[in-house]
Amino acid sequence: MGLVSCAALSAGCMGFDQDLGAAEIPMTVQVNDWREEIIYQVLIDRFADGDAGNNMRVDTSSPGKWHGGDWQGLEEKLPYLEGMGVTTIWISPVVKNVDTDAGYDGYHGYWAQDLTQTNPHYGDLAALRRVVKAAHDRGMKIILDIVTNHLGQLFFYDINGNGQPDDPLNIGKPPTPVVEKENEYDPKFDWRGVQSFTSLGESGLAPIIFVHDPASNHVPPLPEIFQNPNAYNRKGRTYNFDDPDQLLHGDFPGGLKDVNTELCEVREAMVDVYARWIELTDIDGLRIDTVKHVERGFWRYFTQKVRQRLAKKGKTNFYMFGEAFDGRDNLVGSFTKNGNDDPPSAAELEDENRCVKDGNPITGDQLDGVFYFPQYFQVVRDVFRYRGQTTNIETLWKQRPDNYGVTPAQLGAVDIEGKGVSPQELVVNFLDNHDVPRFLFEGAGNWPEDPYTAEPLPFETRRQVLHNALLLLFTEPGIPCVYYGTEQGYKGGNDPGNREDLWLSGYDTASPTYQWIKRLSDVRKRVPALTKGVIDPNGGYVWATPRTGDEPDAGIFAFERKGGGAGDSYALVVINTNINHESSPQFGGVPMAVSAAPGTVLVDVLNDAQQSYQVTNDGRVSITVPASSGAILVPEDQL
Repeated sequence: MGLVSCAALSAGCMGFDQDLGAAEIPMTVQVNDWREEIIYQVLIDRFADGDAGNNMRVDTSSPGKWHGGDWQGLEEKLPYLEGMGVTTIWISPVVKNVDTDAGYDGYHGYWAQDLTQTNPHYGDLAALRRVVKAAHDRGMKIILDIVTNHLGQLFFYDINGNGQPDDPLNIGKPPTPVVEKENEYDPKFDWRGVQSFTSLGESGLAPIIFVHDPASNHVPPLPEIFQNPNAYNRKGRTYNFDDPDQLLHGDFPGGLKDVNTELCEVREAMVDVYARWIELTDIDGLRIDTVKHVERGFWRYFTQKVRQRLAKKGKTNFYMFGEAFDGRDNLVGSFTKNGNDDPPSAAELEDENRCVKDGNPITGDQLDGVFYFPQYFQVVRDVFRYRGQTTNIETLWKQRPDNYGVTPAQLGAVDIEGKGVSPQELVVNFLDNHDVPRFLFEGAGNWPEDPYTAEPLPFETRRQVLHNALLLLFTEPGIPCVYYGTEQGYKGGNDPGNREDLWLSGYDTASPTYQWIKRLSDVRKRVPALTKGVIDPNGGYVWATPRTGDEPDAGIFAFERKGGGAGDSYALVVINTNINHESSPQFGGVPMAVSAAPGTVLVDVLNDAQQSYQVTNDGRVSITVPASSGAILVPEDQL
C-alpha cells in the first residue's frame, strides 16, 4: 500500500478535528538576538502542579511515574524564573504520549502517540496558549521540544505470525539448535528488516501490528500517515550506534519505533504538524531530539520548510537547535553547517528536492544551533568535575568555526539589525540535563580515576565547583541553558534520579545557587561583550594551562570577549578551576598579556569588592583568583 501525500495541513488531510484543527492566533517576533537569551529547561511533569484536575495516574512515590506537573503550574511560577534572570523557557514535548509502558510512564513526553493533540496530563490547547502568552507578556520566550526520529512503542513485529505480542519469543534457528529469546516489541536489529520466523525457517519481512489498549494509550498513531507500515524503517532495536545503518534506521532501545524520514510524505507530515503547533501557540523556537539518528537531508528539508512557512505568517527569527548526544565535535557540528560550509552534492540535492512541491528548492541550510554535548564531555566533565587541564577548553573552542560553520541559515536566527548569526555563536551551552547525571551528583570534584568510588567531597565544595562552572556557562560564546533544579542544589544521578520534583524545594529564591544565577544573569545582561563579543582565535585565549597540581597557574583559564556585535564593549574572564588553592594566570613570574590598552583600569564586576586591576605599560594584568572561583573584568569607563 502506498503512502498518502499530505502537502498542506488541514483537518481533512491529517485526519483529525482536535487541537490542530483549532483557529490560528497572530504570530509575533519576540527575540532581538538569540545570543542575549538565557534558557531554562523544564520537564513539565516535574516543575509545578497548577491544575489538580489533570492528575491522572499520578504516583509521586515512584520516580518513573506521572507526578502531576502541568502548563498552568509553569504559568504560575513564571515570576520565579523571571527573578532568576531567565529569558527563555524550553518545555518538554506537548503532544499526546503513550501513557504507561512496561511499568514506566511517558511523563517526559518522548513517547509520542498522537502528534495532533496536546498531552492531557499537561493541559489543553487553551492552557498551552495561556502559558505562552503569559511568558510573552513578561518578555520571555518559549522553546518547544519535539521528536521526529521516532514514535512511542505502538506496534509489535509479528515474527511468528500468531497475531499476538510474545515476550519472550523462543526461536530455534536451524541449522544450529540454539534457542534465542526475542521480544516482538523490541527485537534485535536486522539490516534486512525484522524477519518472520517459524520452526520451518524465515518467511520474509515480519508484519507489524498496532496495539489497541486505550487504558495505556497504546493505540494507532496520528496523523494517519503513521499507521502505514511503510512509514517506519522496521529494522528492530539498535545495539551498535557506531554502525551507520543502525544509527539512522534502528529503533531506539526500549521499543521506540524509528520513523522512515527519507519518505517525502513523512517529511511533509512532520513539517505540517510542528509548524502547525507554532501557528496555534506563537511559540518561539524548537529544540529537536535525537538529530544524529536522522539523515541530514531530512534536516535540510524540515528546517527550511518550517522557516519558510512561518516567515510567511510573520514568525521570523525562529530558532531551531538540535540534540546529538555525542562527544565528537565534528559530528555534532555537522548539523549546523549551512550554505557552502559543507554543501551536499548535486545528486543529494536533486534527490531531496523531489519532496519539494512549493517551488522553493532545498539548499544546504540546516539547524541554527546544537546542544553543545562535546563541551559537556570535554569541559564540564573533564575540566570541572574531574579537575582536568584547561587547555581542553581552548582546544575545543578553536575547532568551532571549522566544525560548526560560519554561514548563517537563510531565514534563520538574526541579530537586532536583521543580519544572520553564525552557527558557531549559537551553540547551546549546558552543565547537565535530563539525560545525564546532575552536575552535583557524587563524584563532582574528584579525579576521573575514582569519581564514584572515592569519598564524595563535601556538598559545599561541590556547590562551589558548580558555581564556578556556571560562571563559564554565562560568559562563554553561545547561549547558556540551565536545567531545572540546578538553582536549588539538586544532585540526582542518571534517569530517573535526575528528574526530581521542583516543588519539594519550595521554590526558594534565597538559595545560594538561585542567587548566584541571578547575579550572573544580571552581569551578562549589562555587559554586551558577554553576549555578542567574539574571541580572537589568535590572541583572545589569554591563558590556558595543562597544569593541575601545585603550580601557580594550575586550573586557570582566561579569555577576552570583544568586537563582533558588542561594539566597544570588552570583558576579560578569569576562572580558577583548581579546588585546592588560589591560582594566577602567570608562570615563571610573567603574568598574562591582554589586548586592553596600557593604563586601562579593569574592574571585577562579578564580586562585591569590585576590585580593580590596571593594565601595565607592556600590556599585562596580574590577578590572583581563589580556588573554584573567578572574575569578570570590565573597563572602568564602561561600567
